[in-house]
Amino acid sequence: MTPSGPTAALSPAQAADRTGVSLDTLRYYEREGLIGPIRRSAGGRREYTEDDVFWIGLVTCFREAGLGIADVRGFVALLRAEQPPQDRVSFLRERRAALAERAAALHRAMAVLDEKIAYYS
Repeated sequence: MTPSGPTAALSPAQAADRTGVSLDTLRYYEREGLIGPIRRSAGGRREYTEDDVFWIGLVTCFREAGLGIADVRGFVALLRAEQPPQDRVSFLRERRAALAERAAALHRAMAVLDEKIAYYS
């Protein structure tokens, strides 16, 4: 199997590099139950899989979108419990609507700033 194969093990540093998060963030995500459980080598070192990298990316995307840990934990629970797709869709639609409201508020604030910049220029 090649290192990029589905069963290739990544060290914590490699997983952090691949996902763009810090080692502390990886440990935090694991501690909060957002990823994992992460498998361990015979020596007890964490070994990340491509599936783990996917989960880390998903959690990171949700966090960057402004979802709190409780929201992310709720969605992960929906996925792991294999809830009906409608539950997942409802969850995601609610979060998307909240994000759209935030984006609209940011656009309004940017418009005010642009007006002030033009006024003072």
